[in-house]
Amino acid sequence: MVWLLRLVLLFLIIFIIFVTIRYFLKPSRKLEAARKHKRFLLIDNNEVVKNFRLTYNGAVFTGEKYVGASNNTIDVVSITLWPDQPTSIKGMAKEDFYFIEKKIHEKYPVAQINWRSPIHEFLHQK
Repeated sequence: MVWLLRLVLLFLIIFIIFVTIRYFLKPSRKLEAARKHKRFLLIDNNEVVKNFRLTYNGAVFTGEKYVGASNNTIDVVSITLWPDQPTSIKGMAKEDFYFIEKKIHEKYPVAQINWRSPIHEFLHQK
């Protein structure tokens, strides 16, 4: 009976360690921490069909990837971006959005980046 209790206690300790490690490696926790500290972070699953999320300067953006043919390969050719909370982009300059585009082009060099409103109008005004 004592051995069974020790075995259950050992499994409980291993389970607690496993859950703690999973919590600290969770992408949404990393994204929220980067948003609070106003850092850049891109969370992307390598599967093309899934959206990615990024944060920069306290704002969180979602990007939708589209696959197509480019230079004899199938690759991500178009990305549509939008802010999760439109009020969070208040005070951002054009250079901030160009920095985000530059970082996305590092991961997807052939992708054309399209912004949704109101960022699209902001970047194309004269």
